[in-house]
Amino acid sequence: MKIKTIQETLKNKSLKKEFAVVTNLSNGDSEIFVPGINLKGVFSEYISKIEEIFNSNRNGIIENSEIFVQTFKNPIKVIIVGAVHISTFLIEFAKNLNFEIIIVDPRSFFATRERFPHTKIINKWPNEAFDEIETNTRTALVTLTHDPKIDDPALKYALKKKFFYIGALGSKKTHEKRCLRLIEAGFTKKEIETINGPIGIKLGGKSPSEIALSIISQLVFEKYKNKI
Repeated sequence: MKIKTIQETLKNKSLKKEFAVVTNLSNGDSEIFVPGINLKGVFSEYISKIEEIFNSNRNGIIENSEIFVQTFKNPIKVIIVGAVHISTFLIEFAKNLNFEIIIVDPRSFFATRERFPHTKIINKWPNEAFDEIETNTRTALVTLTHDPKIDDPALKYALKKKFFYIGALGSKKTHEKRCLRLIEAGFTKKEIETINGPIGIKLGGKSPSEIALSIISQLVFEKYKNKI
């Protein structure tokens, strides 16, 4: 691998950029792949296959070639709205699965460093908090407060930005009311159906840790279903 490629790799990782290193195993030649930027020489002949491997967040050798693609993508970002008891367990599960966690809750007496050490906390209302968070279609949202004033703005944002996973805590009756509010806000039935509500896979558990397990299980399932 070229020294220049190594230097660019280290720089891109420090800047949290998403890219791939493309290497010709027959001669050691290498280049950095970034979507939208053309590759040179033999690499340009395999651009569609390189994009396919990169978009599916995989590493591998392109079939019938000596071209190896190593993908570097940032961890999936999980935004948890609501510093409740379930959040404590959910964060532990998520961190062990290499998710990036952010807690959003305007109630600063709930969302504290003491309760959630080593976790990014934004003590603002969701409309303000999302101004500080870079999101994309690899972002997930989990709302846990049961308070429409806090949960609804976050859900609206996630629907508009097409997060790959959106889950909202609450009973079926609570979710029905939530759906009516979103319809009144202008969202379509198809858009609203992308919300997992009541949240989580039905494991039968009732305790905060069991509910957190059902949520993280659903999140992992959606991650692989969407191949992100």
